[in-house]
Amino acid sequence: MRIIHCADLHLDSKMETNLTSEQAKERRYEILSTFENMVEYAIKNEVKIVIIAGDLFDTAQNQQKTIKNRVLNAIRNAGNIDFLYLQGNHDKDDFFKSLSKRPDNLKLFCQEWSGYTYDNVVITGIEFGKEDNSGIYSELILNENEINIVVMHGQISGYRTDNKGELIWLNALQNKYIDYLALGHIHEYKCEKLDYRGVYCYSGCLEGRGFDECGKKGFVVLDIENHQITSKFISQTKRTLHEIHVNLANMIDSDKIIEKVENAIQEIPKKDLLKVVLEGEILEETEIDSSYIEQKMKSRYYFFKIVDKTELKIDYLKYENDISLKGEFIRKVKSLNTTEEEKSKIIMMGIRALVGKEVKE
Repeated sequence: MRIIHCADLHLDSKMETNLTSEQAKERRYEILSTFENMVEYAIKNEVKIVIIAGDLFDTAQNQQKTIKNRVLNAIRNAGNIDFLYLQGNHDKDDFFKSLSKRPDNLKLFCQEWSGYTYDNVVITGIEFGKEDNSGIYSELILNENEINIVVMHGQISGYRTDNKGELIWLNALQNKYIDYLALGHIHEYKCEKLDYRGVYCYSGCLEGRGFDECGKKGFVVLDIENHQITSKFISQTKRTLHEIHVNLANMIDSDKIIEKVENAIQEIPKKDLLKVVLEGEILEETEIDSSYIEQKMKSRYYFFKIVDKTELKIDYLKYENDISLKGEFIRKVKSLNTTEEEKSKIIMMGIRALVGKEVKE
């Protein structure tokens, strides 16, 4: 038997923080298309079940009828595949539950443990809906002789530290005969051992939406044979987000800086979204024209931005006797009744401000 585990699609997210309105709209439909492509993959590869472990949609306010209808059509057109859907913390409008006629192959979970059986495979899930979810773990009863997949959506915690919200206690799920704990909520792929028998896995999101979701995204394919589960991560993204850090320590020449940036990003596909972070201690005479670099690179990528987080390396003692604003400032600070460490810190912050750099505490 073959099963897909996916989660956190967040269809119809606004995504206008970095992108233009046109790009944001395009990305919304690209993410929808990636979902449809995953369904096509399922059809072609004889997948029997698709588990959606929460947050299919982003918010009730943003959801468009076109996107909802395309999701339903994709499910209906894959009639031989069952879609098992568990609501996440973003799925607040009960869209599937409110349908007058739901596709026969769309199965839902609820706020009590419920399961679906396929031969010797049992898929059990629960949606968080109570303020105190501490009682749900003792209510989960599984058969040792079956292959047990459990579906939840929330943040994992090793120990029972909090009863509130979407917190999943891993220690309370150990020794429950779970073979695969299919999770949603974390947007990065992660698969680790749960106990002597099973693993827990976040499939991550299908497409990155912001620079907190960089790297490969996709879904997990489970193959069940001879009472054993094997899994592999599949990535079919339209575009990938990258955050590249470039160290400019002690560099001065602007052409060399641009060359170093270009070398750092040359392997990144032009269709992707890219954020370059400049860092390291730079000299006072170093000129970094971030706007120029950004304009130079923008046309090469779907999206490009640059962030200057370099630190200014200043020998402030050489200004101490200057007849200048810097010199006057340094002399004033050195006369203060405070520690040398504190004086040095104040001087460095002041000099940064005087040369137009961001002041950091």
